[in-house]
Amino acid sequence: MMATRTTLLLPLILGLLLMSCQPSKTNSEGKLMIVKGQIEGLRKGKLYLQKIEDSLLVSVDSTLINGISEFEFRTPLETPEIFYLYLDKEDGDSLNDRILFFGEKGTIVINTLLKTFESSAQVSGSENQELLQEYLSFNRKFNDQNLYLMKGYYEAQMEQNSKRIDSFQTKMDNLVKRRYLYTINFAAKHTDKNIAPYLALTQVYDANLALLDSIAVKMTPEVSASKYGKEFIDFIEKRRAEEN
Repeated sequence: MMATRTTLLLPLILGLLLMSCQPSKTNSEGKLMIVKGQIEGLRKGKLYLQKIEDSLLVSVDSTLINGISEFEFRTPLETPEIFYLYLDKEDGDSLNDRILFFGEKGTIVINTLLKTFESSAQVSGSENQELLQEYLSFNRKFNDQNLYLMKGYYEAQMEQNSKRIDSFQTKMDNLVKRRYLYTINFAAKHTDKNIAPYLALTQVYDANLALLDSIAVKMTPEVSASKYGKEFIDFIEKRRAEEN
């Protein structure tokens, strides 16, 4: 009788143990990034979800597009980071085929056109992406001003006009300082988002340590513990060790 009861209870006990060892569905879905959308005009091609790992661009996932222009990727994600949506149209032209976006947990929607894949991209669902777009919009204005000044600078060189050369050089130097200060202030204003350490690492990494520290000390614990937060703090510590 005892042996029969033990035999009946054993499968139940094993089942409970297996259930306790399985990860919670809620927890796994809570760390999931869903990237979906549509590429209007695309009939055939291969779409890749990519990111940077150890300084290399690697493909996280891929999907074939054949007749239907919608796509969807699902990938685990611990903290927000930069991803790329790369389209291989098999036409030998890699230009204008990669969309940069700030990925984070939840659903990211990317809609674009085949002919202007990158420039027409509309990305929603990521607060960091919205801030990145805002920053890039201002940064383009700085770049336009810099191109205008460089044109004047080279014309002055052709004319061998030292006074104009010095004037344009001063204006370009001041523009660089303004861009750095704008980036520092933008990052410092959004230290509760991962855009802050990302911009510090990619745009103003060679700025004065005191300015970089002004960003690091304001980062929230969550941002400090993120991928870019850790990289930024490590970067500051290495620079401080090298300069001391």
